[in-house]
Amino acid sequence: MTTPATENDQKPIDMHVHVVGNGSGGSGCWLRVKGWHRPLAAMMLGHIGLPRNALSANLEELYIERLLELVRGSSLSAAVILAHDQVHDEQGKVMEGKGSFYVPNDYVLRLAQTHPEFLPAVSIHPARPDALEELERCLAGGAVMMKCLPNCHNINCNDRRFTKFWERMAEAGLPLLAHTGGEHTVPVIRPEYADPRVLVLPLECGVNVIAAHCGTRSGLTDPEYFHIFAGMTRRFENLHGDSSAFNVPWRGRHVRKCLESPLAERLVHGSDYPVPVHGHWAWMRRFMDWKSFRRCQNTRNILERDYQLKLAMGFPSEHFTRARKLLRVTDQRRMNLSSL
Repeated sequence: MTTPATENDQKPIDMHVHVVGNGSGGSGCWLRVKGWHRPLAAMMLGHIGLPRNALSANLEELYIERLLELVRGSSLSAAVILAHDQVHDEQGKVMEGKGSFYVPNDYVLRLAQTHPEFLPAVSIHPARPDALEELERCLAGGAVMMKCLPNCHNINCNDRRFTKFWERMAEAGLPLLAHTGGEHTVPVIRPEYADPRVLVLPLECGVNVIAAHCGTRSGLTDPEYFHIFAGMTRRFENLHGDSSAFNVPWRGRHVRKCLESPLAERLVHGSDYPVPVHGHWAWMRRFMDWKSFRRCQNTRNILERDYQLKLAMGFPSEHFTRARKLLRVTDQRRMNLSSL
């Protein structure tokens, strides 16, 4: 069964939205921020409009209520919410004490069943003994995408042991959103896995891979992988990138190249919520004029601000809807989206 296209099919989708929790709402989530990551986490919560004591309060309820308010008050039709698996070693055992947060697949699947504005992206470390079984369970539950951070989850995606996992994802039409480039909000286990070349095997297996952040650096001293990512798009037709966190100081440096064809046709919209969104960097790089910067910066809804800033930079309307062609969306869920 197919569903007819509607005007709402042209509404944007934010395909890179994090959810977090501290277990207070029975979600199974946990949050373990230490050292300088703790004030950073409090700052990000404050940026999205939550009290700084939310970390020790009923975080799940506060966070989801605020996220729903922002999505409904924006130009978006939906947000893809991301699960986050635990860190595992090469044998698939949980590495106790590693990682700063955990978001179970069941949590995002359940949220998406309750709220049509949410689309669930699951997270499965492919070295887990139950990886294929969990993948099947999540496919049956309506997963639209799989998310991982190879450098933070300790995943060498090119490990041949994972071939069947990637082949099943390709067969099911489940895309992979994989972090590329530097990372400073989540503890890094294997820095070398930030290189987009770690994604060659799933690409060769036929998975539609979305390189989060297009391999850009997160901090001044991070290696720069953008040009490697851009070169790989010429080799792999199934490699894409997202514009998530392009409104932080370093990641948005290559916006002009991202707007050039044919690379522009391979990019999709993502915010990296709750990462802060500020237009100062784009204005200082002359990606937009002062009037546009002030108009966008005065937008209090940060999901809408991120969207408006990217429009002002020159990202075309197709950039914000292209995710619909990549996500594994069922007919029923597509009908729900069209009604929003």
